[in-house]
Amino acid sequence: MRRAVIVGAGVAGLATALRLGRDGWETVVVERAPRRRTGGYVVNLIGPGYDAAERLGLLPALEARNLGLFTTVLVRADGRVKLTVPAEVAAAALGDRAVSVFRGDLESVLFDAVDTDIRFGTTVAALSEGPDAVDVVLSDGTTVTADLLVGADGVHSATRSAVFGDGSRHDLPYVVAAFNIPGGDKDRTATTFIGPGRTAALIDLGQDRSSAFFAYRCQNAETALRDGPVAALEEAFGDLGGGVPDALRHLARDPASAYFDAVSQVVMPQWSTGRTVLVGDAAWCVTVFAGHGATLALAGADQLGDALKDALKDAPKGALNDRLKDGLTDTLTDALNEDSNPLKRWEAGLRPAVMKRQAQARRGMRQYAPPTRFHVWLGDLAIRALAKKARS
Repeated sequence: MRRAVIVGAGVAGLATALRLGRDGWETVVVERAPRRRTGGYVVNLIGPGYDAAERLGLLPALEARNLGLFTTVLVRADGRVKLTVPAEVAAAALGDRAVSVFRGDLESVLFDAVDTDIRFGTTVAALSEGPDAVDVVLSDGTTVTADLLVGADGVHSATRSAVFGDGSRHDLPYVVAAFNIPGGDKDRTATTFIGPGRTAALIDLGQDRSSAFFAYRCQNAETALRDGPVAALEEAFGDLGGGVPDALRHLARDPASAYFDAVSQVVMPQWSTGRTVLVGDAAWCVTVFAGHGATLALAGADQLGDALKDALKDAPKGALNDRLKDGLTDTLTDALNEDSNPLKRWEAGLRPAVMKRQAQARRGMRQYAPPTRFHVWLGDLAIRALAKKARS
C-alpha cells in the first residue's frame, strides 16, 4: 500500500488525505495544533472548489452547514446605516453552484469524512529522502517511511522552509482577524464598516453561526502580532460604534479563539521536489483578499489525486515496478523519474488559476483597506450600482 505523510490538518491537508485515501493510499496527518480549529471567516466554494467538494462527496454535509444568502448593511463609523445591499447581489456573483460556510465548518466536514491517522500536537523533527522513500521523523519519537511527503501546513509552512528554504513568503502591510461572536436578533445580516485603511464586518446569522472579521493596513504587523488581537484591534477599531465594541469585548474574554495574522502571499518557482509536494497556502497562499483560498485548496488536493492516480495507472512496467521494499510500492518511483512527472503536470495545470487569484488579491486590497476617503466613496458608488441592478 502506498503511504503519504501529510503535514497540516487544515483544508488542504484533510482534503489531500481524503482524496488519497479514496485511491487506496495509507495517510498519516501530522498537525502542530493540539486540537481542531473551529469558527473562522466565511469561505465561498465556487467553480473548481465546488466541483471538488462534489467529487469528494462533501456536498450533503456542507449544504447542511450552508450559511446561505444574507443582506449586507454598510454603516458609518458610529454604526448608522449608509446603504443596504440585498442578498441577491451575492447570489448573482456566486451563481447556482456555490456554498458558503465558515472555514471551521469546512474543516469539520473534512475531518468527519476522512479515515486517517491524525496526530495532533505533533511536528516533523527531521526528514531524509532516499531513492525509493522518504523517512519522516516526528516529534513524538516515531519515524514514518512514506512514498510521498505533502506539506499542507499553511502560509508559515515549516515543510516549505525545511525542503525549499526561505524567501517564498511575501508579507504585505495588512493584518486580519476573525473570531466567533454571539448571535443576535438581526435578520441574517453582515454589518460592515469600510473606511480608509480598514474594514470591520459582523456577520450575524443567529446563535453559533455568527462571526467578526477585521482587516486593516498596518506598517508594523510584527508589533501588532506581538501585542495580540485584543490590544491590536482595540487600537485599530476602538473608535467605531455599532456592534464593534461588543465584539471586541467578547474577544477579550477568549483571545486565543481568534485567527489573527499578518497577510502574506506565497510565490514559489516550483511546488514540488523529489518526493515532497506542497499543497494549499503552503505552496501558493493567495491571501484572504482573493477569497479563493479554500476553493484552491480543495481543487488542488483533488487534482493532485487525479495526477497521481493517472501516473500510477500508466506507469511503465519494469524491474523496479516488480520490487517491493519495506511494504512500499516502487511504481511511484518510476513515475517521479519520468519526463511526465505527475507532480509537475499537476502544478502546470493548476498554476494559471493560482496566479490569476494572486493578482486579483493584490488588486483587491483596496477594497478591504481603501487608501483614502475618496477611494471609500468610489467603492460606495460601485456597491450602490450593484444594489440598484439587483433590485431592477
